[in-house]
Amino acid sequence: MNYYIITGTSRGLGEAIARKLLKEDNFLICISRTINHNLVRTSKENGYKLCYIEFDLSRVDKLDEMMTQIFKNINIEDAQKICLINNAGTVAPIKTIGDSSASEIINSFNVNTIAPVLITSNFIVMLESCGCEKRIINISSGAGKNPYDGWSCYCSTKAALDMFTRCVALEQEKEEFPVKIISFAPGIIDTDMQNEIRQASIKYFSQLDKFIGLKENGSLMSVDFVADKVIDLLDDIEFIQGGVIDIRDND
Repeated sequence: MNYYIITGTSRGLGEAIARKLLKEDNFLICISRTINHNLVRTSKENGYKLCYIEFDLSRVDKLDEMMTQIFKNINIEDAQKICLINNAGTVAPIKTIGDSSASEIINSFNVNTIAPVLITSNFIVMLESCGCEKRIINISSGAGKNPYDGWSCYCSTKAALDMFTRCVALEQEKEEFPVKIISFAPGIIDTDMQNEIRQASIKYFSQLDKFIGLKENGSLMSVDFVADKVIDLLDDIEFIQGGVIDIRDND
């Protein structure tokens, strides 16, 4: 059995990845603030294995409990592969740091950085003695390398996630049964996050017209195209341990 733990599956890229992984030999564990009823319906109609956990990842103090619940669904002895895709994220607040409230800043760092760090930590500890194939893909962003005004929180949280990925990869070199981990920037995708960006104020975000133009010119990538790229990485024999890669690197 192949197990896939995926965060942020209520919509967008996470939903597309989960939909494509719903197959006979796979067991999906999906996590999001609201249940994706389309995924649940598809799994029931086809007899696919799906455990859906309704959870707000900003509640970082409850993440250990959530991970304990998740691993009750995983039969390690039966597992051929166990993968984690830390996909959930938020671009908010799109404001200068001085105009962002403490709660907005904390929520950004909790969802984009602290949650995937804690989930990854639990994943590694709980599977330390498991010799099956273990992979983690942290969904990052080109914003982790390139600064944008109005995105001080988003850029910083993604940069932190990239460095975390690189450090964990080094730590895993010492392990008998190492976890493979990479950070993947999926490019600019036609999702609700892009819609949120286009609704931002040019007062805070000087690149607003550029992002509006990307939509109007049909330059946004489809979620299905990017989801296929992510799934390819789950099976890629040339998986670059600790890599911080961008979908555009392969163009």
